Amino acid sequence: MCELFSMSSSKATEVSFSLDEFSRHGGLTDQHKDGWGIAYYDDNDARIIKETCSASESAYLDFIKNLSIQSKIVISHIRFATIGEKSVRNTQPFSRELGGKRHVFAHNGDFQNLDEKLDIKPKRFRPIGNTDSELSFCYLMELMTTIWENVDSPDLAQRLKIFTLFAHEMREYGIANFIYSDSEYTFIHSHKRLVKKDKTEASPGFHILKRSCPIEASNKIDGLELSANEPQEVVLVASVPLSNENWVALKEGEIKVLRNGKTIEL
Repeated sequence: MCELFSMSSSKATEVSFSLDEFSRHGGLTDQHKDGWGIAYYDDNDARIIKETCSASESAYLDFIKNLSIQSKIVISHIRFATIGEKSVRNTQPFSRELGGKRHVFAHNGDFQNLDEKLDIKPKRFRPIGNTDSELSFCYLMELMTTIWENVDSPDLAQRLKIFTLFAHEMREYGIANFIYSDSEYTFIHSHKRLVKKDKTEASPGFHILKRSCPIEASNKIDGLELSANEPQEVVLVASVPLSNENWVALKEGEIKVLRNGKTIEL
């Protein structure tokens, strides 16, 4: 299965990806060798970098490390292809504009023949590639259109209701671990994962870690480094724990909403 990572921070922070543990999950120590991508939010837009090669073989990651991009919201995906050919158009994260904001989405899981199961009549949002993940994202965006089209900023309760209904429906079709952000909030849905040894399904789909970063701090975990020049709150979400810290496993079907380095009470 794919590997996902997300960060929500109270202050814009530099996230330096390095070619160690997180990258090795992209081809050296695991099977995720079919592409990778990362989205850095800048206000209501996002800078997205994607490649079709293994993350562990990518010179781009060194470039990103030296570029010193700062962001309050980061979403990353390492791909193990199951549906759709190996190409940029099928590489996550995916993004679309709605309500003058960049919406970003990444999925870990597998939906077989989703186009036959969902009653989707493409209107504004159509897939560019041919993955089940992007099709499900287009479906989510069509649902979100009902609250975003004529409102600058719908309230959280409306956004959460649609995301929850979407996640619940997607669980009926396969494994549905999602990270979705509308540039203000980040929504996490944890489902389950395939156990690589025997191909069985098991929880959890995500782990979460909360951190308080002191001023002039450099917080390094396997695969990335978070640099802070002022005190800040940070929430990290990953498919598997990336350090020997108190990562908390999310329950099957559990939803978390993140904003400015904190989890929102639902």
